[in-house]
Amino acid sequence: MSTPRRALLSVSDKRDVADFARQLAELSFELISTGGTARALREASLDVTEVSELTGFPELMDGRVKTLHPAIHGGLLARRGVDEETLDQHGIAAIDLLVVNLYPFEQIAADPDSSVSDAIENIDIGGPAMLRAAAKNHDRVVVIVDSRDYRKVIESYRNGGPDAELRRRLAVKAYAHTARYDTAISRYLGGLSKPDDAPPDPLLLSLPKTAELRYGENPHQYAALYVDPAAPKGTVAQARQFQGKPLSFNNLADADTALECVFAFEEPACVIVKHANPCGVATAETPMSAYDLAYHGDPTSAFGGVIAFNRALDADTASAIVERQYAEVIVAPEIQKGALAALAAKSRIRVLACGTPSAGSDTPDIRTIAGGVLLQSRDRGDPDSTATRTVTDRQPTDAEHRDLMFAWRVARFVKSNAIVFAHGGRTVGVGAGQMSRVVSARIAALKAEEEGLPLAGAVMASDAYFPFRDGIDSAAEHGIRAVIQPGGSIRDDEVIAAANEHDIAMVFTGVRHFRH
Repeated sequence: MSTPRRALLSVSDKRDVADFARQLAELSFELISTGGTARALREASLDVTEVSELTGFPELMDGRVKTLHPAIHGGLLARRGVDEETLDQHGIAAIDLLVVNLYPFEQIAADPDSSVSDAIENIDIGGPAMLRAAAKNHDRVVVIVDSRDYRKVIESYRNGGPDAELRRRLAVKAYAHTARYDTAISRYLGGLSKPDDAPPDPLLLSLPKTAELRYGENPHQYAALYVDPAAPKGTVAQARQFQGKPLSFNNLADADTALECVFAFEEPACVIVKHANPCGVATAETPMSAYDLAYHGDPTSAFGGVIAFNRALDADTASAIVERQYAEVIVAPEIQKGALAALAAKSRIRVLACGTPSAGSDTPDIRTIAGGVLLQSRDRGDPDSTATRTVTDRQPTDAEHRDLMFAWRVARFVKSNAIVFAHGGRTVGVGAGQMSRVVSARIAALKAEEEGLPLAGAVMASDAYFPFRDGIDSAAEHGIRAVIQPGGSIRDDEVIAAANEHDIAMVFTGVRHFRH
């Protein structure tokens, strides 16, 4: 007579577990379980043996100790053809299948109404120990952490049993599950300490894959989206898509830049991004007015771009977009019903609602290099200690000062070397990503000329200092009346003298905003 197979089920997420257990019972599995799961199975009229009956101990310390026992771990770790004598000697029965998902620590820790003690009580101890044991012994034990694998496992048992490849894949998934769990706990407890402004050591990342993308930046590159469950609102990662084709790698990257830029403004704003750079940015009294100004800042580049707002998208603004241009993505904190109705006329446009950013939320900027990653704090703008100062004979007028501050914010999101021309709360020319700052200025002026936007009376922002006076001489030729830049060049005196010669007001910030 063959030895009966045994399955131990202990799950926090009880979706479909009773139906899965019923199918296991039909396959002659003996069911073993812990308190809450055992109750759920009995309510489904299934016979189940409590873990406490195997261990000879009741659940102790309000359930803190229940599966940490040789009767459980011996049953999971026993090797086929090696440890049968040991099992017989100690009266331990082998466990052939383990189903565990862990206490909902991430959900509890993310709940603003939960206390630290609530979170700590939801740190699972026995569950990860069992998962690691079963995954280590996956040659004999099938381990499941995801209810979506129930059907696959049942079908495999009905067709001769899980093969080595399936067992290995399930084991990998189990280890990934515990790794993510431990990472979440470490990040949470680390976040309770006072920040010391030092990079984490080690850097722990364990992000679930939420989507496989059609391809990467180019069709021959594969790509996927991994989302931090703790990501704040106001991000592309947490946005809800209402319509349109699936998001691509480039869509997501551009939408991220657009949102970062548009949320840098408190007043209603619109940002249009094309190929990772803002091509049109404006602030105004309404989203419609901001969009109109941003679009006309560079309508040629705006075609096929990503459009972001920092206010709810209304029907009038959505209709204007539909009538005026094609857009890859439109993203706003909220999409009003009338806007959705208007946008339905162009069903291919991807429409996202991202919510409003959480106050004080901040995540590091992480980028890959061959063989490693780079990490830095995000550039959230000038430090609070920044004190701008006018270094020229002429002071900027109030209107020029407003435009300087506007252009300075935009320059933070333009690839270096960055030059931004602005007038009246809108960009009128953007030069990005050039090896020479003078060439960036020429490109910005060329864009203004192409769109018929006069530069006379406009201001200029530069993300880094001017190493020579030629950048100021060029700006004067186009009618620029005020400049904002970090300063710090060994030729600052020469640059300031050039500004004075042209009666240009110049403001130093002492802060650089490179973006690579």
